[in-house]
Amino acid sequence: MTIQRVRTPFTKASALFLAATVFVTGCAVGPKYKVPAVTAPPAYKESANWKPAQPNEQQLGGNWWEIFQDPQLNTLEQQINVSNQNLKVAVAQYQEARAALRYVRADYFPTITASPSATRQQYSNNRPPSSNYDGLTFNDFVLPVNLSYQANVWGRVSHNVEAYREQAQATAADLAVVNLSMHATLAVDYFAARTLDTEQKLLQDTVAQYQRAYQLNEDLYQGGLGSEVEVEQAQTILQTTRAQLVDVGIARAQYEHAVAVLVGKAPEDFTLLPLPLTTPPPPIPVGIPSELLERRPDIAAAERRVAAANAQIGLAETAYYPLVNIIGTGGFESGSITTLLQGPGAMWSVGASVVQTLFDGGRRRATTDEAKASYDSAAASYRQTVLTSFQQVEDNLAALRILEQEAGVQASAVEAAQRSLDLSNSRYEGGVTSYLEVITAQNADLSDELTAVNILGRREASAVLLIEAIGGGWDRSSLPERPECCGKLVANAD
Repeated sequence: MTIQRVRTPFTKASALFLAATVFVTGCAVGPKYKVPAVTAPPAYKESANWKPAQPNEQQLGGNWWEIFQDPQLNTLEQQINVSNQNLKVAVAQYQEARAALRYVRADYFPTITASPSATRQQYSNNRPPSSNYDGLTFNDFVLPVNLSYQANVWGRVSHNVEAYREQAQATAADLAVVNLSMHATLAVDYFAARTLDTEQKLLQDTVAQYQRAYQLNEDLYQGGLGSEVEVEQAQTILQTTRAQLVDVGIARAQYEHAVAVLVGKAPEDFTLLPLPLTTPPPPIPVGIPSELLERRPDIAAAERRVAAANAQIGLAETAYYPLVNIIGTGGFESGSITTLLQGPGAMWSVGASVVQTLFDGGRRRATTDEAKASYDSAAASYRQTVLTSFQQVEDNLAALRILEQEAGVQASAVEAAQRSLDLSNSRYEGGVTSYLEVITAQNADLSDELTAVNILGRREASAVLLIEAIGGGWDRSSLPERPECCGKLVANAD
């Protein structure tokens, strides 16, 4: 590459032009961003009958699962950040968004390239028209440095950087969503497994009771004091309960496998020790609806995408204004490499160009309309996310309140079923009634106890889902203000 010498005086006009370029750099066009308006109710509808948390329980904190005071759960939850593959995917996506932001942010700075060259050239004697260079042979050594810079006029660069920055923040919030979801899913699966542990223990105890009852009826029959019908009835309920016990084992194994995958282990390398569920969930600090806007990472992600869409409108509108490019070249050129870096061999040039689109067939208007429609879509998604968040909190508040009432009623039903079973056993042993009455009472008692266990498990799951619905202790201040220079949001994620 050969660059001819250009010696252009740096006039006052050039200085004024560059000063004007710097001035208009700050004149950004486009709408000023405002968070879309949403209406938050003063209180949750279902919180009127909700038991508030104690003062020392008002904050969930980062490790929200510790509120359940379950050491085994705490140990499992701590493994999520280290080994969960879905979380690693989210971390990689956040790092990708940060890299894209750094890429576009480089547009704030000029691009500088160097293209040194060395040539030896001879002009033809027959070169028309004839000149003093005919038959001339010469060397040309060039060491140029080229500068090109697209000025940030009308916010052309800053709007693009702003859009990518907000997208990176949205991806950071997405990472928090996945993190919260994985921890909540683990807790739900864990409590489901513990509920099945409780059912297994109940069924095992019941099978032992039914085995003794069957043996008693068999002995009575062999002694001529009982009937074969009663023996078969006792055996039927015994085998039916054993089948229930086997079926519970299937579901329990599936939840154990699910927990294994969540903590990043193969099912064959993981064992979840049985631990029957006995205590109800603790009170959950809910707060007020307006706080939800700052505590839900999915709401933050949706809002950041609205901000990014707003920046895209400004970027689209810059197409209506001139594009300003600044170019400069400096370096050395000489016919001898020994004199290349000497003063007389220096060369430089500086200039600028302005490009204005005069006609594009409506392309700029279409691009702007597309950006505005994208903003409207993002704003609607944000408002819908907020509404869905309110619904999820209300749903789980209602579930916990109603299940607590149901648990009280079911406890009375269990007590009544046990009394009925005791009376039926007494009547049967006294010869007043048949064994069929005992079997009916046994079925009712077992069914009521299993229902009570199921209600307790549902209460634990609803408590976890309520914590997830209120953000799990996350706060919007966790979002990085400058994602391009911040580290990972999840420690030990890889």
